This record gives sequence, C-alpha cells and structure tokens, in this order.
Amino acid sequence: MRYDLDQVPEAIAYKLLAATVIPRPIAWVVTQGAQGVNGAPYSFFNVMGSAPPTVALGLMAAPGRGFKDTALNILETGEFVVNLVPERLVAAMNLTSADAPRGVDELALAGLAVLPSAHVVPPRIADSPVAFECRALSSVVTGPCQTVVIGRVLAVHIDDAYLKNPERAHVDTDALDLVARSFGAEYIRTHDRFDLPRPTWAGLKAEGKV
Repeated sequence: MRYDLDQVPEAIAYKLLAATVIPRPIAWVVTQGAQGVNGAPYSFFNVMGSAPPTVALGLMAAPGRGFKDTALNILETGEFVVNLVPERLVAAMNLTSADAPRGVDELALAGLAVLPSAHVVPPRIADSPVAFECRALSSVVTGPCQTVVIGRVLAVHIDDAYLKNPERAHVDTDALDLVARSFGAEYIRTHDRFDLPRPTWAGLKAEGKV
C-alpha cells in the first residue's frame, strides 16, 4: 500500500507517521512568555548533533487555536528547557498535556516544583532527572501554525544520582527509567535493551565480508 501524503487527510498522515516512527523520546518543554510559565510534552523531538549540541522540536497546531503556547513563547523569546520523563512522572506529564486555556501554568496544575535555569528564563522541572537549557537557533513554519524549532543546548542538568563518573560524563542510562511515546495513548519503557557493536570496514574486510 502506498499513501501519497498530499492526497490524504492530515489525520491519516499523522497516524502513518506516529504509528511507525517509534519509540519517540518525549521532550517535556518549559517556556515562559507574557502570560507566564507553560509546560507541555512533545514527542516529535530528538537530538540532532553535538558540535554544536543541537535538538529539534516539532510543534503542531492546537485544534481551533492556532499556535500552541509553547510555540508562541519560543517564537517570542527564543528560549526553552527540555526535561526528560521518567516513568514515575508519567501521570504528571500526562496532566500537563491537557488542552488548558492560554495562560494556565500546567506545571502548577500538576503540582510540579521548578528550579531556576542558569542561562535562560524558563525554569526546569525539579524532579526530572535530565534537563536541557536551550536557545533557539532557527524556527521554520512548516504549515498552518506548525513549527520546527532547532535549538542549541546551552547546559545539561543531570541529577547526581544518575552519574557513574561525573568527570567522564558516564551516565547510568538504565537508572533514568525514561519513557518514550508509541501511538495513541501508548508509551514505551526504555530499559529493555540489547547490545549491537557497530561494524568497521577493516573488520568486515578481515572477515571476508567485503
């Protein structure tokens, strides 16, 4: 079956993308604008590079409202904080995804404490084990009230409990117990892993595979 995405409804395009590109890490984004602090989760998110350290966010429109508060705040201020989501905080994360009216502080609604950031105005979520302070490098409007934001990571906060060796930045990734997004209301636990060493060309030649 082939779907030409310019010939199907947007809802079909969303289903095809969201149901096949899994798991997707969750960016629990905190911004701050004229109406105060806003917090919301987004799963169209990933790291895009390390020199400079870069992340990308896909911010879709709010039905009937246009740009969401997150997009409006980033377009206005150029600043945001990405917090990662451990399983113990999924209920709070889910609460902040509600379609609250503009100006509502979703973090307060979910009973979440915050801590000040070092380089940007928006705070970070105190209980999140990892937070990235970011400043927007570029924002591209890709559709009606749909935006892709590319941000430079200015600082990474990691709870000391999850560092095996702070000097060498060895992180206890499994202990973070992060969750990822699947499709619909489904989420995926990220601690089910397996090792697969990357092949080298020299190794493939030595094994007679090339």
